[in-house]
Amino acid sequence: MRIARFSIDGNVAFGAVEGDRPDELVLDIIKGIPFADFELSGTKVPLSKVRLLPPVLPNKVVAYGRNYAEHARELGNEVPDAPFAFFKPSTSVIGSGDEIQYPSFSEELHHEAELAVVIGRMCREVPRERVADVIFGYTCANDVTARDVQKREKQWARAKGFDTSCPLGPWVETDLDLATASDLTVQLTVNGEQRQLGRTSEMIHPIEDLIVNITEAMTLLPGDVILTGTPAGVGPLTVGDEVAVTIEGIGTLTNKVVKRG
Repeated sequence: MRIARFSIDGNVAFGAVEGDRPDELVLDIIKGIPFADFELSGTKVPLSKVRLLPPVLPNKVVAYGRNYAEHARELGNEVPDAPFAFFKPSTSVIGSGDEIQYPSFSEELHHEAELAVVIGRMCREVPRERVADVIFGYTCANDVTARDVQKREKQWARAKGFDTSCPLGPWVETDLDLATASDLTVQLTVNGEQRQLGRTSEMIHPIEDLIVNITEAMTLLPGDVILTGTPAGVGPLTVGDEVAVTIEGIGTLTNKVVKRG
C-alpha cells in the first residue's frame, strides 16, 4: 500500500494511493493514523486536487554517511568500518513538490539520492532477525548538503540540517519486504539529466545493520526515518534546478531549488 499525507481545503489527512497512471491516481482517505489499526473511509479524492505533504513527521531523522564505497571515494573519504550516523532535524523535512531553499551561508549545494526507511513502532535494541518487524515502509529521500560547509566544519549540523535539506516522499510504500528493499534501483536527475544511478544492494552496511546500530543507542518512534546513504554521482544544485529522486517500486520525489528569501 502507498500511504500519502496530504492537505486539502485546509485539512490534513492520510490516504491510500490507488491507481497506476500518474494522471489517474486517487487517494482513499484513511480513518485514523497509519501507525495503528485503521480503515479506509471509501471517500476518494484525485491526487491532482491535493497538496502532498511529507509522508511522515519524524521525531528524528537518522542519516548514515559514506555507506556506498564509490560515493565515499568520490569525495576522497575512506570507507568506514562501522556505520557512520548523523542527524537531520525535523525542521529540515519537506515533501514532494516543496521548494529546497538554497542556504545563504553556502555556495556549494549538493544532491544525495537515498532510500529512506520509515519506522512503524517504538523500538530499542532491535536484534537483526527482528528488524523487519519494526519497519513501516520505505520512501525516497534527498540528503541535500551544503558541501562547502561540510568540508570546513567538523560538525555536520549546519551543512546537512538546514531548513528544507531533507525532502521525503512522495509517499510511503508499505508492501516492500526487506529482501526486495535491499536491491532497488536508486536514480537522481537534475533538469531531466541523470546524475546518480545505483542499487541499494551496493550498501556497505545493509538496512538491518543500520537499524541494529542506531537502536543500540536510542529508542526509535513511529514515523522516525533512517536515511541509508547515497550512491556515487553527487553533484551541485543551482537556483532554478528541478531535482528528482526515483526509487524502483516506490515512486519519484521532485523538488525545485529556489533562492532563500
